[in-house]
Amino acid sequence: MSGRELKDLLYDQVARIARAAASPKRLELIELLVQGEKSVEQLAADAEISVKLTSAHLKQLRQARLVEARREGRRMFYRLVDQHVADFWVLLRTLAEERLLELQAATRQMAEGPGELAPMAGAELLDQARRGDLIVLDVRPGMEYAKGHLPYARSIPVNELRTRLGELPKDRPVVAYCRGPYCLMAREAVEILGEHGIHASRFDDGIAEWRYQGLPLEMESDQKEATE
Repeated sequence: MSGRELKDLLYDQVARIARAAASPKRLELIELLVQGEKSVEQLAADAEISVKLTSAHLKQLRQARLVEARREGRRMFYRLVDQHVADFWVLLRTLAEERLLELQAATRQMAEGPGELAPMAGAELLDQARRGDLIVLDVRPGMEYAKGHLPYARSIPVNELRTRLGELPKDRPVVAYCRGPYCLMAREAVEILGEHGIHASRFDDGIAEWRYQGLPLEMESDQKEATE
């Protein structure tokens, strides 16, 4: 193999990652899998596409060694191969937001939605939550919370929030977060909380962004061990 042929091979192999990621839905599936292992059916429901199309997208991601699968009976479950894939998603999204004017306009529009953004970085949020100055509220599905969440966060999925408002004190502000900057569940939660007189804001970072910054995460098993 000539030097040119070897270089072409190297670049082509790297391009496999780019080709696998070159789909809006596959990027969304990666973000969903950042939250933890999910079945094909659950991924299809979360991404609002058919199971058949979801399987086809996952096949592309698997061929690029970005995800891996396991079978449980008739069901297939997928997960990211490692943390580098989550970091790749954060870096790719950040680069796109820095370079693309259309994306910047869309993110500004998103920022103008219900509730203000929490005026603090992750480390400060962690400090205030530790002191009890505010409530960190994880509004993702409970299974996602169990697989990894921000320290001191309480879990109330957004679809249960209206019936569980009594669990939240009204004398402290609430900071709600979900899967990341493009997730709409925190916006919905802030709107619900505001309707009931609870001061709330949104925190854009999800667990991928939080971990990328080197900040700690907790799992439900960690909390159980701490109380035993």
